[in-house]
Amino acid sequence: MCIALLALLGGVLIGTSSHLLTEQPATPHAIFWKAVQEARKAALKAGHEIRLKFDRERKHFYLVDGLAPTTTAEDGFTRLETPLKTFPIPPETARDLTVDFLAASTKGGLAILVGGVLLESRTISHVPFYADGTCRAFRAQFARGAASTILAIDPWTCAPVLNPADPNAPTP
Repeated sequence: MCIALLALLGGVLIGTSSHLLTEQPATPHAIFWKAVQEARKAALKAGHEIRLKFDRERKHFYLVDGLAPTTTAEDGFTRLETPLKTFPIPPETARDLTVDFLAASTKGGLAILVGGVLLESRTISHVPFYADGTCRAFRAQFARGAASTILAIDPWTCAPVLNPADPNAPTP
């Protein structure tokens, strides 16, 4: 009886945990949070500023050393930066995706309506992460087709901002 019970429990545990071993497709949000964690960790280790950027053409996030000099490209005008680490978004999830870093929310922010989607237009080119484990207050705007989401990031913890529950919301 004990052996049968153990076999039953083992079968249930193996069946329910098998999804943990299969590789799930990475979402742009998951890749963004991984890049944020790595940027914070790299800034803490390096002891100076590390910058997080997003390449719109290649559809990937990358980290750049804030103290590393840039080099002039072959065209003589643009500057090249050597990424410390790259976080590519898989092509199947990167189609028509745009990611913008937005300055901390201010009253009277600039917003435009594009194709029925309200997008903020006060973007910043990169987000600095500092040696003390903090980052610049910013938001990340993910837009795809007719949908747009904005993630707010806490500058002290570099984690998602938790919004307090609405006191007028009905309780379940």
